[in-house]
Amino acid sequence: MGDHANEHFFTRAKQSIPGGVNSPVRAYGSVGGTPRFLVGAKGPHVTDAEGREYVDLVASWGPAILGHAHPEVVRAVQEAAARGLSFGASTPAETELAELVRERVAVGDARPIGKIRMVSTGTEATMTAIRLARGYTGRDLLVKFAGHYHGHSDSLLAEAGSGVATLSMPGSAGITAETAAQTLVLPYNDLDAVRAVFDEHGPRIAAVIVEAAAANMGVVAPDRGFNRSLSEITSRHGALLIVDEVLTGFRVGPAGWWGLEASKVVPDGAGWQPDLVTFGKVIGGGMPLAALGGRAEVMDFLAPTGPVYQAGTLSGNPVAVAAGIATLRLATPEVYARLDAVADTLSHEVSAALSAEGVEHAVQHAGSLFSFAFTATPPRDYDDVRAQQTWRYPAFFHSMLDSGVALPPSVYEAWFVTAAHDDATVSRILDAVPAAARAAAAATAPGA
Repeated sequence: MGDHANEHFFTRAKQSIPGGVNSPVRAYGSVGGTPRFLVGAKGPHVTDAEGREYVDLVASWGPAILGHAHPEVVRAVQEAAARGLSFGASTPAETELAELVRERVAVGDARPIGKIRMVSTGTEATMTAIRLARGYTGRDLLVKFAGHYHGHSDSLLAEAGSGVATLSMPGSAGITAETAAQTLVLPYNDLDAVRAVFDEHGPRIAAVIVEAAAANMGVVAPDRGFNRSLSEITSRHGALLIVDEVLTGFRVGPAGWWGLEASKVVPDGAGWQPDLVTFGKVIGGGMPLAALGGRAEVMDFLAPTGPVYQAGTLSGNPVAVAAGIATLRLATPEVYARLDAVADTLSHEVSAALSAEGVEHAVQHAGSLFSFAFTATPPRDYDDVRAQQTWRYPAFFHSMLDSGVALPPSVYEAWFVTAAHDDATVSRILDAVPAAARAAAAATAPGA
């Protein structure tokens, strides 16, 4: 298409698609410039419409844990597609994937996933989990944390992270005041606030929903024991704890962030189990697939065994299920060891380069997920995150992009590595870092 193909496709897209994109962060709104329109991906690389190859640190926002277009995943998808794209009926593979998830999300005798319902998107999974919690408890109020993003359903866009943070939106038009009033938003990592809201509204609170480790306002891991304390508080008051592992599930370890805590990899995190868990991203291996799971007695409140209705023509789609099964089976301990090693190397070297240029920053970790906040003090909540020097990121981002490294196009997103990021690929990333650090150091605040 030539040197200006990305610009051509963006201009063309804006004539038919709102903003030219089908998910807001893709518009480059917080970093400026023309979005890259991708036409291919393989291993740790993506290729844009102009034929330029980039080392990818987005990984389709997480699903490409093995690298893009892994041959065995592609083969599984091709074989499933050849048998039919969609049946609108149950398949044996759905049960196979459900059993695989139940088997993986377990540490010793702790097995929080009794039953699973498959859906198509993370938004659908969290929306259904909240409806289920309300139906099971007979209560109406929901507690969430500022900066945590759980999809774009009406109850969840109050002070959300991800694209909402990127666009500096307080919520969303189209959500009624009555709906918003049923969501109580608290500061993250503030147990006193949680206790206070339960003291005031406890009999009406159906559930607390929390990202297992926040990764949609940049990465902000929970304080030691925070999730365990949430479990204790909700249990004491008869509410449910919904743990959102759409990003962290099967990405930071074989049993997600809960598995790291239950295995005592994360100090003071063991000894609790969620009532409901939502999954997405890795569970579908890059195809549209998500799920919610949890205690069998709660899950059985879903139709057809219970009164809480949920349905989906494409739920458990056979092609998506095939991708998910192949991806999870290939996500071995060696894969997770590689993710951890690459994440440690990149985060350390990028931090060193920023420090060498005198750029204030904090490195934020949650397993192999990491991000950088341009602030001297590591953020613990959404207010801390928003107080950083966000204006340094666009210069850093575009310097890396010009050097052939594709980062998330927002400072509020996590960086994702893959098992296909070999030593040569890591070296290519690190070669681009010094210039990007200088660009961040030279950046100036708007209006300065």
